[in-house]
Amino acid sequence: MSKTILLLETVADDAMELLNNASDMNILTGFDAASLQKGIAENTIDAIITRGKAQVKEPLINQLPNLKVISRCGVGLDNIDVTEATERGIKVVNAPNSNANTIAEHTIALLLMLQRNLYNAITMVKENRWNERATYVGDEIHGKTLGILGLGNIGKKVARIADAMGMKVIYWSAQKEDVPYPFSSLEEVLKTSDALSLHLPLTKETEHLMNAEALAKMKTTALLINTARGKIIDQEALSKALVNKELGGFAADVLANEPPKEKESLIQLPNTLITAHVGSLTATTYTQMCVMTVENTLKILRAEEPTSNCIFNRKALGLS
Repeated sequence: MSKTILLLETVADDAMELLNNASDMNILTGFDAASLQKGIAENTIDAIITRGKAQVKEPLINQLPNLKVISRCGVGLDNIDVTEATERGIKVVNAPNSNANTIAEHTIALLLMLQRNLYNAITMVKENRWNERATYVGDEIHGKTLGILGLGNIGKKVARIADAMGMKVIYWSAQKEDVPYPFSSLEEVLKTSDALSLHLPLTKETEHLMNAEALAKMKTTALLINTARGKIIDQEALSKALVNKELGGFAADVLANEPPKEKESLIQLPNTLITAHVGSLTATTYTQMCVMTVENTLKILRAEEPTSNCIFNRKALGLS
């Protein structure tokens, strides 16, 4: 008997091909409210596959009594109620580590752009203001101290790249890691870093971790980089610190509210660089995330062994 998979968002072509070639699966799309409700009403849904926008929370889960798998083509699970799924014995699948390389690269790219003031330097030339080069102000990252909050897979890759570029790396994380970089207290990392990069998950403990008090402990020349989750930072406090020149600059791929309001004050500041949550949207990583997620979803529905670390709530479901 075939199983039914409901797609809430588009996936990469290679992943879609896997789904279309799965003769034992019935593939539906619910990209809008009408098609979603039609699919739920007319079918028994065994699995949901989404990316980062569609919300798979209790109201939707309540409509799907036969749901066995919720899959997200990505790493973070902010849009999925993992606790509710776990209580109901629903496996929550993601694509762990799939974006580590590209997010690490994006982090370093933002750091370099900010430290070297490259956006303004490039704009100067595009606007035929070459003669203003005498006003250029920038610096190198070599010899500077990079503080990292959260030394998971992405944090470790950022550390290795920064180390190779001549930066001194220090870190604070939930636990000490077997790395050649010194573990320091949060306060020490805040006080001594010339640049601070965030690589923490968004939890009750980390939400607004970077509040006015934490920002005040940083050097007034320090740069803050965030490619993790926007709500780790108190955005209002950050804007005030930047306006008052209590912080050197800010670069991020994530914001507290996405998309931001038109002419959001933080974005308009001259010492900020914001990209539109595109860090993991490289062709290679996007395809890899989608294919990994789809493959494991199909394996679970077929009662086959998935990739060992793809199930986010393995322990809660009694899976080793």
